[in-house]
Amino acid sequence: MDVLINVLGGVALLLWGIRMVRTGFTRSYGAAMRRVIGLSGKNRVTAFGAGLIISTILQSSTASAMVASSFVRQGLLGGAVALAVMLGADVGTTVVVQIVAFDIGWLSPLLLAAGVCLFLSSEKSRRKNLGRIAIGLGLVLLAMKLIVLASVPLRETATLSLLLQPLYKEPLLALLIMAALTWLSHSSVAMVLVVMSLASAQVLSFQFALVLVLGINCGAGLPAAALTFRAPAAVRRLTFGNLAMRATGAIAALPLVPYVVPYLGMFSDGAAHSLAVFHSGFNIALSILFIPVLGLVASVMSKMITEGPESNDPGMPRYLDYDVIETPAVAISCAEREALRMGDEVNRMLRLTQEVFRKDDDDLRKQIERSDDLIDRLHEAIKLYLTALSREELDAQESTRCVEILSFTTNLEHIGDIVDKNLMDLAARKIKKQVSFSAEGVEEIETFHTRILANLDLAISTFMSGNLDLARNLLREKSTIRDLERRFTDNHFVRIGEGRPESILTSALHLDILRDLKRINSHVTSVAYPILERAGELAESRLVTAETQPVGPLSPVRDGQRR
Repeated sequence: MDVLINVLGGVALLLWGIRMVRTGFTRSYGAAMRRVIGLSGKNRVTAFGAGLIISTILQSSTASAMVASSFVRQGLLGGAVALAVMLGADVGTTVVVQIVAFDIGWLSPLLLAAGVCLFLSSEKSRRKNLGRIAIGLGLVLLAMKLIVLASVPLRETATLSLLLQPLYKEPLLALLIMAALTWLSHSSVAMVLVVMSLASAQVLSFQFALVLVLGINCGAGLPAAALTFRAPAAVRRLTFGNLAMRATGAIAALPLVPYVVPYLGMFSDGAAHSLAVFHSGFNIALSILFIPVLGLVASVMSKMITEGPESNDPGMPRYLDYDVIETPAVAISCAEREALRMGDEVNRMLRLTQEVFRKDDDDLRKQIERSDDLIDRLHEAIKLYLTALSREELDAQESTRCVEILSFTTNLEHIGDIVDKNLMDLAARKIKKQVSFSAEGVEEIETFHTRILANLDLAISTFMSGNLDLARNLLREKSTIRDLERRFTDNHFVRIGEGRPESILTSALHLDILRDLKRINSHVTSVAYPILERAGELAESRLVTAETQPVGPLSPVRDGQRR
C-alpha cells in the first residue's frame, strides 16, 4: 500500500509540474502563441509548424486544440489546415519526453531554486511566470525520480505480475485501458513519463510498455473531443478528426510492435530513451501519413459530423469561449469580440428608433423593446465571463482591459435601457396621440439622431483601437452635442413663440427626445475617458478655480469655462 501511495504521489506531482509549465507559458506568451496560429492558415505545412511550436511550448495537445478551436469557432481556420495544426501539436508534445528521457535529474534542485527566486523576487507578471515555468520543470524531474524509486519494489511483487499477465496476452485491451487512463489524467506527457519510469524500474516489460505508449497516443485525443462535445460542428470536426487519426494510427501500429522492438535499441540507449524515441517516431509517422490526405479526412468528418439545427436565440453569446479562459490574452480577445457584437446590436436598435418616430410604426417599436432583452443578456454573459477571467492571474494591462470592456458594455446596456424605457415610451405616446412634429423639428431631431449614431460608431472604433486621436475627437463631440441640443431647444421655443400648433402639441415629446439622445451621447463618449486618462490629458476637476472665478454674482461665464 505504501508503494502504491508513493507512486500515485509521484504521478500527482508530475501532473502538477506539467500544469505549472503550461500555465506559465500561456500567461506569459498566450497572445504570441495565438498570433502564431493566426498566421499559419496559409497551407498545411505552415499550420503543422504552428501546431508544433505551440505544443512544444505548452506540452499539451489538449491546450493547443482549445486554442485552435477558438480560431475554428470564429471561422479563421478550418478543414485540412486546422487538422494540420493538430498533427503538429501531437508531435510537439513529444519534445519534453525526449528531453526528460536523458539523465538530467540533477537539474531538478537547480530549477526549483531558480524558479522560487524568480517567483518571489519580482512583482512583474512575466518574471513570476518564468519562475513558475522553472518550478514546474523542476517538479517534473523530481516526480520522475520519485516514481522510479517508489516503483522499484513493484518489480518483485507477484500480485502486480498476476494483474498484468492477462493484459500481456490482450494488447488491444491494454491499449484501450491506457487510453481511458490518459483521458482521466488529461496529460499524455505525464502518462508517457510514468510508463517510462516503470519500464526503467523493470516493472513493465519493454514490449508491453510500447503497447501502453500506443494507448496513450490514442487517448491523448479524448480530452479535447470531450471538451468540445457540445461545440459547433466545425470545432467537433477538428477534435474528433484528430482523435480518429490517432486511434487509426495506434490500432494499425499495434500488430507491428514485436517487429519494432529489435530496431529501437539501434537509436537509443535504455528503456526510457527507447520509449521516448518510439513515442516521437509514432507521431512523426502519423503526420507523414496523414498530411497528404487531410483534405479527404476533413471531407469524411464533414459528412460524419453535420451541422445541427442552429439556435434561433440571438441572446446567446457567440464568442465567449470558456475553454481558453486560462489564456487571458485569448479570453480578452473573445470578450472584445462579444462586446463588439453587443455594440452592433445597440447601433441597430438606435438606428431603428429613428424609423419608429418617422413612420409611427408600432410593430417596430415593440421589436426594439424586445431587442433590449437581448442587450441585457449579452451584457450579463460578458460580465460573468470577465468575472471568471478575473480569477486567473492577470497582469496590470490585462486587468485594465477587463475593466474597460466591462465599462464599455455597461454603458451599452444603459443606452439600451434609455432607448427601451424612455424613447420607446415617447414613441408610444406620439403614436397614441397621433401628433406630428413640425418640418423643422423633424429635421433637427433627425440631424441630432444621426450625429449620435456617428458618435456611437466612433466610440466602438475607439474602444477596439485605443487610439488617442479618436478619443480626443469623441470627447470634443460631447461639447458639440451639448451646444447642438441647446440650439435646437432654443429653435423649438422660437417656434412655440410664433404660435406654431404642431410645435405646441409636441413640445414635451420634442424636448424629451433631445434630452434622452443627449444622455445616450454621454454614455457613448465615456469610452474616451480611460484612454485620455492614461495619456494624462484629463484635468482632475472641471470646476472653475477661485483665482479664475469672476467677481460678482452676475459676472458672465468666460469662453471655454462652460462645461
